[in-house]
Amino acid sequence: MPILTQIAHLVIQTAFGVFVYALLLRFYMQWLRAPFRNPVGQFVSALTDWIVKPVRRFVPGLFGLDLATFLIAWFAEALMLVLIYWLRGVPFPAAPGIAAGTLFTLAAMELLRASLYLLIGVIIVQVVISWVNPRAPLAPVFDALTRPFYAVFRRFVPTIGNVDLSPLLVLLVAQILLILLDSLVGMLPGGS
Repeated sequence: MPILTQIAHLVIQTAFGVFVYALLLRFYMQWLRAPFRNPVGQFVSALTDWIVKPVRRFVPGLFGLDLATFLIAWFAEALMLVLIYWLRGVPFPAAPGIAAGTLFTLAAMELLRASLYLLIGVIIVQVVISWVNPRAPLAPVFDALTRPFYAVFRRFVPTIGNVDLSPLLVLLVAQILLILLDSLVGMLPGGS
């Protein structure tokens, strides 16, 4: 791959990646009722309000889920894939319906992958905060984002020597899901 193509690829992945992760974080913060009155919430809002607020006029929420934010993330991921395939010179199938279906399926799988990486990152930050300064201003945000996932394991796995193993188990499950997702994406046309 020529150097200019590599640079363009990096710029596209970085710009869209930051935007998609911010949208996903906004979606999960709203869904899990994490507080927005903190630097993380303010950053996410500042980065995504310009597109989320207008789209919400046409796309209502459903069962407490912010569908507008999720759909924007999905379309942004699909657009990023189109740009990357175009840069690589990957031809699209002759049938537009099949191409769009494959593209949006890959975009959905990439959103799932990004969600798992986001969960892993949030868990690592939450664990570090709980060790270093459990009363840090950002602790409630990370606690709200991780508590539902920990609760699944806390029912069955007791603390051992005052150590909660649920973060480790959630990380293990997330890694297993990433392995399964990678093999599934590899089976799709256009998947890498």
